[in-house]
Amino acid sequence: MSDQKNKVLSPIPGVFYRKPAPDKEVFIHEGAAVKAGDVIGLVEVMKNFYEIKAESDGVLESFLVNEEDILDAGQEIAVISAR
Repeated sequence: MSDQKNKVLSPIPGVFYRKPAPDKEVFIHEGAAVKAGDVIGLVEVMKNFYEIKAESDGVLESFLVNEEDILDAGQEIAVISAR
């Protein structure tokens, strides 16, 4: 069993969202299993939404930002623990 942790980074600056729409559930909850390519959130820039995807399989350990936080490019968004 590995204790490796992978950080998910924002590729672009913008506003972070954990839900696909205000009236929808979050893409993923902390502690849930995730596979590479799963959408974990969105970054909005000028009314365009970009999917943020897990880059590895594992467990989404924690989010490092909150809903509607303003992100910088390269900012850490979440931690995925390899299992």
